[in-house]
Amino acid sequence: MNKVVEKLKEEFHNVPDFKIKEVKVSITKTIYVCFIETVTSSDKINDYILKHLTRYNLKKDLNSNTPGSNTVRIKEYDQIEFYITNGFAIVIDNKDTLAIEVRGDLQRAISQSLREPSLLGPEDSFVENYQTNMGLIKRRIKTHHLKSDEIVMGRDTKTTLSINYIDNIAKTEDVSVIKEKLESIDVDGVIDLGTIVNYLESENKTVFPTIKRTERPDLVATSLLEGKIVIIMDTSPFAIILPTFLADFINPVNDNYVKSFNVSFVKILRAACFLLSMITPGIYIAIINYNQETIPANLLINISTQRSGIPFPSIVEIIMFLIVCDILRESDLRFPSNFGSAISILGALIIGDAAVNAGLVSPIAIIIAAFTFISSLIFPDLEISNALRFYRYLFLFFASFFGLYGIFLALMLFLTNVISIKSLNAPYFAPIAPFNKEYFYKTILKKKDIKNTERSELLTDSNLTRGKFQ
Repeated sequence: MNKVVEKLKEEFHNVPDFKIKEVKVSITKTIYVCFIETVTSSDKINDYILKHLTRYNLKKDLNSNTPGSNTVRIKEYDQIEFYITNGFAIVIDNKDTLAIEVRGDLQRAISQSLREPSLLGPEDSFVENYQTNMGLIKRRIKTHHLKSDEIVMGRDTKTTLSINYIDNIAKTEDVSVIKEKLESIDVDGVIDLGTIVNYLESENKTVFPTIKRTERPDLVATSLLEGKIVIIMDTSPFAIILPTFLADFINPVNDNYVKSFNVSFVKILRAACFLLSMITPGIYIAIINYNQETIPANLLINISTQRSGIPFPSIVEIIMFLIVCDILRESDLRFPSNFGSAISILGALIIGDAAVNAGLVSPIAIIIAAFTFISSLIFPDLEISNALRFYRYLFLFFASFFGLYGIFLALMLFLTNVISIKSLNAPYFAPIAPFNKEYFYKTILKKKDIKNTERSELLTDSNLTRGKFQ
């Protein structure tokens, strides 16, 4: 028996789906076909390999007798394990070793995006197959300038990952920085892109996400054309986009498909909700406990009447109901989508009504908590929601000790932190600080598409003109 085959038998001992097929092509010549049954297609093995080996021509080399669509000549034994575990069949004779792609169909069909629903734009989303995801991107961007630098990560998982960018738009130094960071990661396994995000974000000491994850190919294509860099990984239905700014998380890609005049109002509303979801409970506590003179006397009397008989301080009842809202949100995320929202709404109604009737909380406290909770629901990204929750309690803490002055201190702390954050050496609070006109009219407000002819200097320094419109 061939020495390579003997070594493979030894290494894949107790791997029941590892198969070796012996094909006798002449009296003195035997060809071995090695494959893993669970990741390959038996039909492809028959069509691409076995049928042609039965008509083996001794005058031709092995490659000419096996016309697979993707064939790699193996030069070193260490390459065999990588290819055989990635859906290739290894064809071995005494002189030559080939890896022929015969992957099985182990992927789900392309479906509608569930986490980032589309209102007017495309509805396809990424799946767990690397080739399919790359195809969804290249279906939209048809140029040789779209480059993909592939890296294999994980000593045991050997997961394929690619850094995608448009070479005449993206900054080459940013591509080099990402590639250097990824190549420095030496771990036994990389299962999902979330692991990669944790490594790339290690230098940012902030609760805000500095890398955006998405399952929408249209957002990836738009980001690439802006000059951003996108990382795709096999087995993951997400892509990650670098650099990412805070404004990107409060402005979904759906805004690109709506008239600029209509969507600008919604963008301003989202920015207001972002701020209100953080400071509303704190402002309520500051006014009730310290700065009663800032509201009309009639309103103050109504609030005092509602709070009469409540056994807890105002800070306790607000925190208590905010925690209830967080529990309901978490249960909504974990429950199956068919009945998760119904349970959350029912829970909020029952708990709120029962708490008021029992005299545990005042109606105004429930209104404040509900308004805060509804404002935060505009942002479906889980990491942004977690960041808002952190600062919400920070504003509450400062307001409970210093009143409206504490709100101002917490706001300065928030701005100082956000302005100091970097995402791939780009300022996270852009396009506000520093101000960038081109990106400002892509995120905070929307310029008419006919006037949107320039790329932002934040993302590219070599190809600033998108085109001209008549």
